[in-house]
Amino acid sequence: MTATTPIDYSSDPAVNNLRDYLRIRSVQPNVNYDECLTFLERQAAEIGLQVQVFQVMPQKPVLVMTWEGLQPELPSILLNSHMDVVPVFEKSWKHPPFDAELVDGVIYGRGVQDMKSVAIQYLEAVKRLKNKGIRLKRTVHLSFVPDEELGGKKGMKEFVKMEPFKKLNVDFALDEGIASATNEYQVFNGERTIWHLNVICPGKSGHGSLLLPDNCGEKIRYIIDKFMDLRQVYKNKLESDPSLTIGDVTTINLTVLNGGIQDNVIPEKMTATFDIRHAVSEDLERFENMIKQWCKEAGAGVTYTFNQKDVYVPPTPVDNSNPYWLAFKSAADKLGISLVVRTFPGGTDSRFVRAAGIRALGFTAAHLTTPGLHEHDESLRAEQFLRGIQIYEEILPALANA
Repeated sequence: MTATTPIDYSSDPAVNNLRDYLRIRSVQPNVNYDECLTFLERQAAEIGLQVQVFQVMPQKPVLVMTWEGLQPELPSILLNSHMDVVPVFEKSWKHPPFDAELVDGVIYGRGVQDMKSVAIQYLEAVKRLKNKGIRLKRTVHLSFVPDEELGGKKGMKEFVKMEPFKKLNVDFALDEGIASATNEYQVFNGERTIWHLNVICPGKSGHGSLLLPDNCGEKIRYIIDKFMDLRQVYKNKLESDPSLTIGDVTTINLTVLNGGIQDNVIPEKMTATFDIRHAVSEDLERFENMIKQWCKEAGAGVTYTFNQKDVYVPPTPVDNSNPYWLAFKSAADKLGISLVVRTFPGGTDSRFVRAAGIRALGFTAAHLTTPGLHEHDESLRAEQFLRGIQIYEEILPALANA
């Protein structure tokens, strides 16, 4: 048998476009987005798209490209991506995270899955459609936003409140999803509700040799036990039902413990911080009342505060009531790809778009790919990247002509 010669992607313009974007160190924290803006403005000029840059706040730009439709008075389509990437532990990478190495058909780089590949797929799909002379009914906007990896507070969360965003007249948005390890492609129509919660347990301070009453250690043990027991309930639910994914259950994790100044001094306060991601089916009022009761039972003076308390945002319908879903599904059927609808396990900018009353889906056009978001040696096969462009070439006209 003759061995198959590997395909050389090193001269592919779309692949090299992605690699150029990956080489930009838009890494948190304290990102300078100037190089991203220069790169994206050049992309827009080459494709022939209008460009606007809006400052959400100082050093937090949003760049919007616009492909005007045949009927610009109609509500528009938004393709959203974020410019920033998470930090790296460079010594743990075999392939330097910002060199965008291409090895045996695999592209390595921080952000290649999350989510610079998606941004370039949007651009390449629009470029190909325009080069074919195709015009779409609805206007299509491409937004490139800052600080998603810090929760979007200084990015999309504020941008959706601004008049420039409202003038875009968006009716439907696409944003990031997660690559699928199976043959199916994942579509995310909703997200869990994020709470970051501190429980503060005060007590009587004194010498470490004593058994003083009103002890903050006893109180915090009670609180931790309550949260961890409930965590086990959700864990058992997930493990006992193969049809469930992590996005279908509430998750609870103890993430920070604070207290004490010296090993022989009983502290006057201990604090436990929990990361809670509520399933869309969770009754949030009931859950918070349960926390209040636990604090009361734990002992005198136990209180709680929120570092983050997102409100419930309804998922985007994936049924006949949503013409954009029908268009998306029709395009997928035409392509012969299988879709599975899920709840996103983390948080993306889609939650802010949905909270503004706009229908949104999270979708990353990659399957048979191990998800590698935020991991060392984050990678994506070039063939998956290029196939994703073809998928968006089909999906985008379907959405913009709905």
